[in-house]
Amino acid sequence: MHHIDLTDQPIDVAAVLHAAESDEAGAVNAFIGTVRNRSDGRRVVRLHYEAYPPMAVHQLRRVAEMAQEKWPMLRQVAVTHRHGTLEIGDVAVVVAVSTPHRADSFAACQYIIDTLKEVVPIWKKEEYEDGTVWVSAHP
Repeated sequence: MHHIDLTDQPIDVAAVLHAAESDEAGAVNAFIGTVRNRSDGRRVVRLHYEAYPPMAVHQLRRVAEMAQEKWPMLRQVAVTHRHGTLEIGDVAVVVAVSTPHRADSFAACQYIIDTLKEVVPIWKKEEYEDGTVWVSAHP
């Protein structure tokens, strides 16, 4: 039921969306996180994501299971997170879910992205023109 992936390759957004589709669902909702060029008033050059893959994948699956418990109408959950060095505009994470109706779809998608940022061992370092900073999940 859950499609979970941690990759060092560019994310195929269409494939993640497709993995979330279900004939029983009238709503597919997605969050696509990209690398932006500014943070806290500073120009970002690139990002570096580090992860402990076995634990990260396990925790991503657990977050999907927790969402399933909160929204039993979830039909499919697909999450792909990237690690390694990402440039401005690159896709860092895609969360996609399907449900029969849109309200549950919006809520479950937001829950998954918010929760994974809190509990999944993936760390982000922002590289600026004049240095780097490790960023907390919720600055």
